[in-house]
Amino acid sequence: MKVIDAHIHFSNIETFKDTGKNLSYVDYSYEGLVAEMNKANIVLAIGMGVTETPKMGFPDNEAQTPMGLDLSNNLPKNVVYCAGINPYNMDEEAINRLEEEIQKPEVVGMKIYLGYYPFYAYDKVYEPVYQLAEKYQLPVVFHTGDTYSERGLLKYSHPLAIDEVAVKYRKVNFMMAHFGDPWTLTGAEIIYKNSNVYADLSGLIVGTKKELEEAQEGVFLNHLRHAIVYSNSYHKLIFGTDWPLAPFKPYIKFVKNLIPKEYHKDVFYNTAVKVFPKIKPYL
Repeated sequence: MKVIDAHIHFSNIETFKDTGKNLSYVDYSYEGLVAEMNKANIVLAIGMGVTETPKMGFPDNEAQTPMGLDLSNNLPKNVVYCAGINPYNMDEEAINRLEEEIQKPEVVGMKIYLGYYPFYAYDKVYEPVYQLAEKYQLPVVFHTGDTYSERGLLKYSHPLAIDEVAVKYRKVNFMMAHFGDPWTLTGAEIIYKNSNVYADLSGLIVGTKKELEEAQEGVFLNHLRHAIVYSNSYHKLIFGTDWPLAPFKPYIKFVKNLIPKEYHKDVFYNTAVKVFPKIKPYL
């Protein structure tokens, strides 16, 4: 089965380097990414643009919009990305840079980091992003749920705020990263109610194959299983790993065990193509 990973990282972020080295034991490098994708039969990966400066680290108020992927000088040929948004850098010049960036073939969407930055999804600072998304028919990805930083503020990453944006911008497709975990039941209602909202299943577990297998066996994921069934929207779920937070191949197995077999092609491939139409030439 061909797999599209709709949520990875490939940025020069110290936290990601540390996670790969000490928690997930993945080779967080150009060579490591290519080798691991090949072994897992991942035909395309979508990176989430994010950068940090030495002064602050992510979430970084001084990062320039748009944020990209800067782990190496080049991207693997089967890696594309979503341009990252820093709401503290959204003046006219930044918006013009963003509009220029999203017209590149390898830029397939935009990413808003709810919770990492203290703005709700419906804050007016993000209006230019939604307007550009509608103009260029690009999806917008939201970080939702728990933040991978103690400096994040969780009230801003609750998925309920996305409902207001989805209703206002019906022509734009939105993807909730991490299904809003731990508020997955709210996330389930959002994708059930709104035809233009989808959710990826990335970043649900941080660690190795061992941690992924252990999580599958206990009650830890009962809230997620409940939400998936409640949503009755398997065609709106999208595979992602949040690499380097977890290795590709064990995470594929992990998600396969959560999703009925008849929906695997949609979750692992078809729905990503629908939500990110610019990836078609890369497949």
